[in-house]
Amino acid sequence: MTIPLRLGYKASSEQFGPDRLLDFGVLAEEMGFDSVFLSDHFQPWMHDGGHAPSTLPWLGALGARTSRVLIGTSVLTPTFRYHPAVIAQAFATLGVMYPGRAILGVGTGEALNEVTLGLDWPEAPERFQRLKESIQLIEKLWTEDRVTFDGTYYSVKDATVYDRPEHPVPIYIGASGPAATRLAGRIADGYITTSGKDPKLYSETLLPALHEGLEKAHRSLDDVDTLMEVKVSLHPDHDAALEKTRFWAPLALSPEEKRDVHDPIDMQRRAAQLPIERVASRFIVSTDPEEHVERIATYIELGFRHLVFHDPGEDQEEFLRMYGAEILPRLRARFAG
Repeated sequence: MTIPLRLGYKASSEQFGPDRLLDFGVLAEEMGFDSVFLSDHFQPWMHDGGHAPSTLPWLGALGARTSRVLIGTSVLTPTFRYHPAVIAQAFATLGVMYPGRAILGVGTGEALNEVTLGLDWPEAPERFQRLKESIQLIEKLWTEDRVTFDGTYYSVKDATVYDRPEHPVPIYIGASGPAATRLAGRIADGYITTSGKDPKLYSETLLPALHEGLEKAHRSLDDVDTLMEVKVSLHPDHDAALEKTRFWAPLALSPEEKRDVHDPIDMQRRAAQLPIERVASRFIVSTDPEEHVERIATYIELGFRHLVFHDPGEDQEEFLRMYGAEILPRLRARFAG
């Protein structure tokens, strides 16, 4: 099976309330996007102007108001404030209601969303092991009845998810390092990472790790959907395109600078100290649609077949209409075959 090129929309739950965001998701389908993915935050990156609508009811509402687009998380953490069994039940329900459309994207999480709830925030190796175990439990609950599971971190006794889709919901693993990327290659239906980093990270670290995982599990690249969240800012005025990225300044903080931050006010303070050039460094900032397509094309040429576009601006309707008219047709004409 060859996975087709898919072009999606990243709904910015950190930036917009649930009603506006839902309208944007519906418009994305109307404008020809193939998927709508939502991050899962208890708190936003930025305190001023920030939002954090609950992901699970929002995805249900999006499914009800659309008919075609894939809907999913990029990403949700099924290991701390959610018990994996709760996520198994929730996404099984989405899979029943919207067959073939729901995707569960998972990751190891951020302190911002967990520590505020009084939860411990362990080191990366434990977070990784928790993710592996949570996926194991979710898959058992999707395929077996009367599950009793006694793991290192999670347990259930005589548990059954009674409403399950005919085919289990695909699980995608989000990763920015080689260990979780190898895991995606071994066990996941999809792999998620983000754009705007050192090109060598993709070509020399992450993609080799993905292939290593695939080989270990005797799988091929056609067995996994490769999803890249592409951060973009296209505007006729370059300064305006640059300025649009400012709300997303926390993305430019290094993992070390933001890993243990649990307060959006503190995150905002740290991000405010960054120059706009560093803030915008994760984005494709361009005034020319053709230049934009060329830079996006580098990710397709690396092997990513599912691009989910994240625009930082306030006017998401303008972005969706412009992308639907100017960028998606160019990319499909060049790469759909």
